[in-house]
Amino acid sequence: MAKINGNEIRPGFVLEHDGGLWAAVKVSHVKPGKGGAFAQVEMKNLRDGRKLNERFRSEDKVEEVRLDNKEQQFLYETDGRLVFMDAETFEQIEIDAELLGDRRPFLQDGMTAIVEYFGDEPLSVRLPQKVRCTVVETEPVVKGQTAANSYKPAVLDNGVRLMVPPFISQDEEIWVHTELMEYSERV
Repeated sequence: MAKINGNEIRPGFVLEHDGGLWAAVKVSHVKPGKGGAFAQVEMKNLRDGRKLNERFRSEDKVEEVRLDNKEQQFLYETDGRLVFMDAETFEQIEIDAELLGDRRPFLQDGMTAIVEYFGDEPLSVRLPQKVRCTVVETEPVVKGQTAANSYKPAVLDNGVRLMVPPFISQDEEIWVHTELMEYSERV
């Protein structure tokens, strides 16, 4: 772990703060007319999901934590726990399904994901950037309607509802951006 100044914090950094592990979600640098500059940091606790807003001055020192990333294959879900297997050692681990939050429906059998560890403790799961899904329900294509900033609601094969361009029809496969949870492109 390395100590960094408060003004060096960037979104995505993992910090040890107040006895917990926190991920910096949003960072804005503020220079008031009077007084010293500071970083306003919105953080999320990696263990229990709590959120915290904190100010760090440039003189403040914080511990930046490096997490170990391992590619692991999703096998199955049982009683709210996700079972992953390490592709090299074939060791299996269980992770609480709540770690994925609203991205959980995009996790598919056999999918390879990045599991981030702090020591031996799995803290988060990163899905592939884009996932292939099938549209199971949407309004029919209207002839003459252009794709100019008009979207229509759709339901995917995993139950997720999102907005798609008007030219997308039922039973069509699309790529969905898992971080933004929005339509990306046709397959």
